[in-house]
Amino acid sequence: MPRRTREERSQGFYDERAERMGRAERASFQEKEALRILRYAYENAPGYRKFLDERGAHPEAVRNIGDFSKIPVLKKNRMPELHGQNPPFGGFLAVPVEKLKRIYVSPGPLYDPEGWKEDYWGLRKCLYNAGFRPGDLVMNTFSYHLTPAGIFLDEACTGIGCTLVPTGVGNTEIQVRTMVELKINGYLGVASFLLALIGKMEEMGHDPATDLAIEIALVGGEILTPGLRKGLNDRGIIVRQAYITADLGTLAYECPQEDGMHIADDLYLEICDPVTGEPLPAGSVGEVVVTHFSNECYPLVRYGTGDLSAVDDDACACGRTSCKLKGIMGRADEVTKIRGMFVHPRQVDEAMSRFPKEVDKVRVVVTREGETDVMTVEIQLKKGVTGTDALKASCEERIRETTKLRGGVVFVPEIPEGSKKIDDRRKWR
Repeated sequence: MPRRTREERSQGFYDERAERMGRAERASFQEKEALRILRYAYENAPGYRKFLDERGAHPEAVRNIGDFSKIPVLKKNRMPELHGQNPPFGGFLAVPVEKLKRIYVSPGPLYDPEGWKEDYWGLRKCLYNAGFRPGDLVMNTFSYHLTPAGIFLDEACTGIGCTLVPTGVGNTEIQVRTMVELKINGYLGVASFLLALIGKMEEMGHDPATDLAIEIALVGGEILTPGLRKGLNDRGIIVRQAYITADLGTLAYECPQEDGMHIADDLYLEICDPVTGEPLPAGSVGEVVVTHFSNECYPLVRYGTGDLSAVDDDACACGRTSCKLKGIMGRADEVTKIRGMFVHPRQVDEAMSRFPKEVDKVRVVVTREGETDVMTVEIQLKKGVTGTDALKASCEERIRETTKLRGGVVFVPEIPEGSKKIDDRRKWR
C-alpha cells in the first residue's frame, strides 16, 4: 500500500462540528449535559443515589455548572470496595446486566460494563484525529484478555475502515515476523514495546530501514517521554498519545500539533484538589475529575480518576476548540500504572497473603531501565525463615497471577516503617 505522509495523516476532522464548536457554545452544551446526566444517574443508578444521599448531596441543589462542586467526587480507588459491597457493580449500573454487551475485569478487582451503543468508548474520533486512516493495516498489541483495551481499540479501528491484526501481548518474534511479512503500517500499544519490537527485528536479522513499514502509532499505558517519542520518530513513525480508561473510554487525545491532548467532546472535565474536590483554575495541577455525558449504562459523575494533570486553555493551531490536558503528571494516590497496567496496594497484599508464615512485609519498587518499567518486589521475611529459590519462585508466580505483571522478588533484611506499598522511583526525561 502507498505510504501516507505526515501531512496527509494530519489533515481533516472526524466530527468537525463538535471539534470546532465555539467556546461559548461548548460551555453551554457541557452545562446542559452535565446537569442531565447527574439527574439521570441519581434516578437510575441506586448505588449512586445512595452515595449522594449518604453525603447529604442532591441534584436539585445543582442549578448550573457553578454549583457542580456541591456534588462529591466519586473516587475511582474506592470503586473496588463499593463494587464488593454490592456486587458486581455496586449499584452504579443504570441498566439490567442482561442489557450489556460485555463485562470486563480490571485490577482491583473492578468490573467495567460495555453497552450496545455504537462506538461505545468514543475511540473512533481519537484514532482518526491521531492519524489513522481507512485502509491502514494495524497491529493491536494491547491485551484482549479480561481488560477492554484490546477489544475496544480493535472495534474502533475497524469502525473507521482499518484492517486489524490482533497480536495482543508478548510473543515478540511472532510479532516481528507479522510486522515484516504483512507490511504493518499502524501500531496500537505501549510505546516502549514498539521500540523493543524494532530492537528484536534487528536481532532477527531484519533491516528496519527497509523492513519496517509502520507509519503511525497510537500509544498509551505509560508516560511518553521526549526520548521515547524521538526514538520512534527517528524511525519515521508518527507517534500520538491518548488518555483512555477502561471505565470512561476516551478522555483526551493528541492532535498533529503534539502539544497536549484535546479533551474529548462528550464529557465535562475538571482539575480538582485531590483532597477537597474543589475545582482548580486553568494551569493548576490537580486530580482529573470527569463527568461523562454519553454512557447511560454506567453513568459516572464527578468521577475522580486519581490521575494528576493540568489544563491548557490556549487556542490550538489545529483548529479544535476543546481545551487540552498537559499530560499525565502522576497519581493522586498509591495506585500506580506499570507497563500499562494499574497496580493497587491491595493487590500486593492479596498476593502475599498466600504466605502468612513466611512473609512479614512487602513493598513494590518501580524503576526505569531505558524505556522499560521494572517492577521489583521487596520482601522482608519473618524471623527464622530462609529465602529459598523455591519461595522466591512461588512469590513471583503469585505476584504475576494477581497483578498480571512479571516482577522479580528480592528478599531484603528490612523494609522501613511507613514505606509506601508501591514506591515509584521512575525518573521521566
